[in-house]
Amino acid sequence: MKSQKIYGLFVLPAVISYTLFWVFPVAVGFFYSLTDWNGIRRSYSLIGGRNYLRILQDSRFLDSLGFTLHYTVLLVIAINLLALVIASLLNGRLRGTRFYRSLFFFPAVLSMVTVGLIFNQIFYHVIPWIGDLLQIPLLQTNLLADQDTAEYGVLLVNIWQGTAIPIILYLAGLQSVPKELYEVAQLEGAGVLQRFSHVTFPFIIPVISMNLVVTLKSGLMVFDYIAALTDGGPGRATESMAFLIYTNAFKEMKFSYAVTESFVIFLLITVISIVQIRLLGRREAHA
Repeated sequence: MKSQKIYGLFVLPAVISYTLFWVFPVAVGFFYSLTDWNGIRRSYSLIGGRNYLRILQDSRFLDSLGFTLHYTVLLVIAINLLALVIASLLNGRLRGTRFYRSLFFFPAVLSMVTVGLIFNQIFYHVIPWIGDLLQIPLLQTNLLADQDTAEYGVLLVNIWQGTAIPIILYLAGLQSVPKELYEVAQLEGAGVLQRFSHVTFPFIIPVISMNLVVTLKSGLMVFDYIAALTDGGPGRATESMAFLIYTNAFKEMKFSYAVTESFVIFLLITVISIVQIRLLGRREAHA
């Protein structure tokens, strides 16, 4: 009994911190989503679920949701495929492996805003200059200035920086696969794809699941790159849900409505994450 009390004292700071910095803010935020508070005035009125019903009819929010989902799908696929391929190459017998590992990890130590500002100048000045110099029409136009291509400009920057951490995680996962299984599969005549699907894939499922959740959250919550590169433009073509929440809360002073939108994103991330974790968990290998 005494030991349980001691354990409880050790756990208590974590419980208090979790309650103060997560449970309480979420509860207060949900309460404000049921009001018409603008974030400044002291008085407000309870309006129930009107904000949630309003979201379903808000074309701007639906456009933002469509952009965010499309962006997220492309980001998750691109980062995970690219990171897995690079990690597989780094896991092989290559000269200068340590140098390449450091090189690919370097973008992870940079601030997202810093990266966005640097690439902003590259898109606006460097790439068009190269295009004019080499007379390549595709490079002469700025991706960020066109509504049809601005999303892909932001996506390229996000992929460049967002691939760093998944590469390290996939590399750690690949190195945990028992070498004996590869030898047995090779003796039985299994090809490269067969060895990957039956040996490698089941063992790296926990890493894949982790990277999918991280990249999924990164896509659904993308803000820094858009703020630094396009500011939601041109013509709201790159206005993500996170950027729209920021705009509604701090520029248009619709605080309660912005909180409502944030809860929609929270539910979306939660549902998708649970589904993908359960689907991948069925194929996980247990050593």
